[in-house]
Amino acid sequence: MRIAWIGKKSPFCGNVTYSREITNALLDRGHQVSFLHFAQEDTDPENWPNCREVSLPFIYKSQVYTIPTFKATKVLTDSLRQIQPDVVHASLTLSPLDFFLPEICEELNLPLIATFHTPFAGKGAKLVSGTQLLAYQLYAPFLGHYNSVIVFSQIQRELLARLGVPEANIAVIPNGVDADKYSPGSSQLKAEFKAERLFVYQGRIAAEKNVEALLRAWRQAPMDPGSKLLIVGDGPLKSSLESFYGEEYNIIWLGFIADEARRIEILRGADVFILPSLVEGLSLSLLEAMSSGLACLATDVGADGEVLEKGAGVVLSTKSTRSQLRTLLPLFQDHPELTTVLGQKARQRILEKYTLKDNVSQLEALYQTILQQPRMQVSRRA
Repeated sequence: MRIAWIGKKSPFCGNVTYSREITNALLDRGHQVSFLHFAQEDTDPENWPNCREVSLPFIYKSQVYTIPTFKATKVLTDSLRQIQPDVVHASLTLSPLDFFLPEICEELNLPLIATFHTPFAGKGAKLVSGTQLLAYQLYAPFLGHYNSVIVFSQIQRELLARLGVPEANIAVIPNGVDADKYSPGSSQLKAEFKAERLFVYQGRIAAEKNVEALLRAWRQAPMDPGSKLLIVGDGPLKSSLESFYGEEYNIIWLGFIADEARRIEILRGADVFILPSLVEGLSLSLLEAMSSGLACLATDVGADGEVLEKGAGVVLSTKSTRSQLRTLLPLFQDHPELTTVLGQKARQRILEKYTLKDNVSQLEALYQTILQQPRMQVSRRA
């Protein structure tokens, strides 16, 4: 099958990881994948070694959104006409181009699928951020013109349906992680940081990630000198938070780590993973930590609470995250047997429901379903 994938290749974020993992898995299964993205074609070529690439021109891009040039629409249209894919799959990038894709694909008579990553709050809650609410309201009318929209949980499906996206067009396919790559294993991390117990946060250092709640809880909790907190990631709040919560509190700031092997080493060497976000989609960082056998604590936002429910981890409330962590951190410090059991349960949950292998199989089935729908002039080349 020929697939035209439209997504992000840089800067690093969950959307980039999603595109890399899914496209490589599709290539491994014998599909032909062309990757259209807002990046220079020679950026990280080792991550997409067998993928034809098309670089779309842009004015500005960040981890959150992208502004294309006026020429980008023509480059995209001409490229799709030349590639002649069976399916176009857009991992939506918060770009104005997202809104023109249905019109472009209708003109070319190509089936169009979207993965909608925009984070959201928990069950029964209003979206915490006005920006997130605006994104859902802006996208909903356009998502109805996609052949199918992929979301990560039933909660998100219901949210989009309330905003007018036809439920029949919304497919729930959770994120998946490579459970062979992200697996328990040996690590010299504790020796490196001279620690007896290691806690880790990995993600953006931004307001919606609520990292300061974790940092304040750590500083206020009775933590031993042998317990250390690793903060992995970068973002707009890093410099200000780092100046207040530093090594005097056994908090170690590692910054952004591009090397995947190093990130895996960190997860294998840590005991506990903490994600205190106010909004999420389905965190790949959380899935990677669970797959690596860490005990995981995360707030009940997006689909994260659903992943951890029924004993696979500890689900935190966004209303009392700091106070809960202040109580739980010493507990996880003093009872290694508890982290061992929760780590085993987290790993088992990934193997049962959230592997990349299952994710890609569901995606292939969706492609086939879309191709079987009556369409004028669409030639099927599976």
